[in-house]
Amino acid sequence: MSDLRQRIATLTGELVDAADPTDALALLTLLRLLYRVGREDLPLGRLFEGHVDAAQIVSRYGDAAQRDRLAGILRNGGALGVWNADLPGDGLRLDGDMLHGGKSFASGAGIISHALVSVDAPGGRQLLLLDLARVAHSIDRSFWRVVGMQRSETHIVRWADSPITPDDRIGAPGDYVREPWFSGGALRFAAVQAGGIAAIVDGVRDHLVKTGRAADPHQAGRLARLYGLGEAAAGAVRTAAATWFADEAARLPSVAAARAAVYAAGGKAIAVAQEAVGVAALFHDHPLSATITDLAMYLRQPGPDAQRMLVGAAVADGTLTVTL
Repeated sequence: MSDLRQRIATLTGELVDAADPTDALALLTLLRLLYRVGREDLPLGRLFEGHVDAAQIVSRYGDAAQRDRLAGILRNGGALGVWNADLPGDGLRLDGDMLHGGKSFASGAGIISHALVSVDAPGGRQLLLLDLARVAHSIDRSFWRVVGMQRSETHIVRWADSPITPDDRIGAPGDYVREPWFSGGALRFAAVQAGGIAAIVDGVRDHLVKTGRAADPHQAGRLARLYGLGEAAAGAVRTAAATWFADEAARLPSVAAARAAVYAAGGKAIAVAQEAVGVAALFHDHPLSATITDLAMYLRQPGPDAQRMLVGAAVADGTLTVTL
C-alpha cells in the first residue's frame, strides 16, 4: 500500500460519517479536517477530498448493498476518487456492460483502490464505482508533467473491453450533477486550498524567524498581510458552511463566494510569500517551494469567472449581503 493511500485510510478513521453532513456542526467539522490536511500536505488534501466526495456520492445515491460495499472498502483501508473529465476524443463510454475510452485528470491513478467515474448514458451521465483491481485499465503517466501537485499522480486512465457488473452502477443517470451537491461540493476543495494558504503563512513565518528577519518592519508588514489573507480565506469557508443549513437560497452563491475569496487570497499569498522569502523559496529543497507550486496548481479549478458572476448576481438580488 502506498504511503498516500495509507494516510487516506488513517484520515478516514477521523470521519464522523462517510455520508453528507446533516447539520452545520458536522459540516464545519469535516471542513476543518480538510483544512488541516491541506495545511499539512496539499497533494494528500487533494486526494483525501476526492475520497470524501466519492464516499458521500455513494452514500447519497447508492442502494443499501452498495452502501454496505462502501463501508467494507473504507473498513479495509481502501481509497476512492472521482474521475469525471473525459479524455478528449476518446471519452469514457459503455457498450452494454463493456467499458471503453478514457479519463483525463484522474487524480490518484495508481494510488486509489476504487474510482467513481461518469459515463454518458440515456438520460444523463451514469456513475460507476469501479474496483480498479477488478476492472482492467491502463495508466498513461506521460501526461502529468507539471510544476506543482506532482504527488497527486493525476494521469490519463484508459479502458478497453473492460466488463462491469450491474452493481457497479451508482444511482440513476443525471444524479452526479444534481444540485446543490454538485456545485456545493466545491466547498470541500476550497477548505483544502484555504489550508494551503495557512501553510504559506506558517512557512513564511518560520523562514523569517529562523533567519532573524521577522522584526524587520517590511517583513512584519508582509506577515500581517499574509495573516489577513489566510483569515479571509478561512472566514469565507466558515461563512459558506454556516449558510448551507441556514439559508437554502444562499447556499450555492455562498460556496461560489468562498471559492472566489480563496482563489483571490491564494494568489496574493503566493506573491507576498515570494517577496518575503526571495530567491530561497525557488530552491527545490526549501520547505515553501512545494507548497507554493502545489497551491498555484490547485487553485486553477475551472470556471473562476463564472463563480464571480454568480456572486455578483446574488449580491444584486439581495441573496448575499455583508454582515458581521
